[in-house]
Amino acid sequence: MNSPIMIACAHGTSSPLGASEVNGLRADIAALRPGLDVREAYVDVQDPDLVDVMAGLPEGEPAVIVPLLLSVGFHTKVDIAKAARGREGSSASEPLGPDARLAEILDQRLREAGATEHDAVVLAAAGSTNPKASASVEKLAEHLRELRGNRIVPAYGAAAKPSVPDAVASLRAAYPGGGQGRVIIASYLLAHGFFHDQLAKAEADIVTEPLLPSRLMAEIALDRYDAAVAVASTEAAAATGQEAAGP
Repeated sequence: MNSPIMIACAHGTSSPLGASEVNGLRADIAALRPGLDVREAYVDVQDPDLVDVMAGLPEGEPAVIVPLLLSVGFHTKVDIAKAARGREGSSASEPLGPDARLAEILDQRLREAGATEHDAVVLAAAGSTNPKASASVEKLAEHLRELRGNRIVPAYGAAAKPSVPDAVASLRAAYPGGGQGRVIIASYLLAHGFFHDQLAKAEADIVTEPLLPSRLMAEIALDRYDAAVAVASTEAAAATGQEAAGP
């Protein structure tokens, strides 16, 4: 039996660099899992739209939508969930975060940016009105604290508080820069795009690069896919057993 098709579904961006980084993630996924059918889809901004991709899948072929997103939110709970429910044999995995490996990537980005133990770190996420999204970012902050001794404050680009500029401003008095400790924004964003561009306006001393490119991201995506496939297989076996048992 062939593996289910993976629909690697991202948000979408108008940034050519960000789009290239996300396509690179899909290429990494395919390289790590030769033979897996990995398809491109988006919930906003870019084409092909997820709804159209699902409609164009071969009839009878199972598929798993893997959200290339870092936490739950409207797109996972509404757009992606609806697309999965609307086609027989389809399901959706959990998003990529929180995952301790994401903290490893953030730690690497901070080291690349020259962060020291004297600096404060604003962990900057996109933000969502879904409280589970903020809880996910808080969990990721805990993972990052296990790797670094810095003061780490989660903050958000939209929809949740504190905002990234407010978090930077609140830390500025204690971390004035000039060798006495700086305020560094760790970009907890998948790729370059609108939200990453906004981080430069928050007046931190340094803004790290986003998570991509990183082969670890592809490993996480495949783990999410495998977990969803296992759940779907268990549910299908249970349903078959119920049918065999009869009334």
